[in-house]
Amino acid sequence: MSIKQCFTLVALCWMVVADAGLAGGKPHVNADNVAVGGHDLVAYFSQNAAVRGSQNFEATIAGVKYWFASADNQKKFESNPAGFLPQYGGWCAFAMGMNKGTVPSDPKTFKFYNGKLYLFFNDYYQGTPVNTIVPWNAAEASLKAKADVNWSKMKS
Repeated sequence: MSIKQCFTLVALCWMVVADAGLAGGKPHVNADNVAVGGHDLVAYFSQNAAVRGSQNFEATIAGVKYWFASADNQKKFESNPAGFLPQYGGWCAFAMGMNKGTVPSDPKTFKFYNGKLYLFFNDYYQGTPVNTIVPWNAAEASLKAKADVNWSKMKS
């Protein structure tokens, strides 16, 4: 990616953040109150993949539903939810680091950093493809530090 493309991507992401509302520290859920688009949080760690879960294997934590691909994964999650939950409530990590924004993430665009799961926006914005994992990777340590502070403020 060229420097110009990177700056363009960052500018587009700023527009996404500017359009986003604040969630008050609540996890990102769909209309059915299911987090991570119904993807199995344990599978991210065990298979390094975004695996779709099923409502047949559902756990509810703090009023939020989480789906799993198997009863075993559901049990693993229930025994240690904090070990599997995505950072920043599953909102886009890049947006959180840039401006306290709560931008929906794409469950298929993820990475691990220091053993924690981070999700990112990866979709079209105003007709242009935007994948926020790219600028996150370019400045990961500083964005993570800012995102941690911003999320902490949102939760309180």
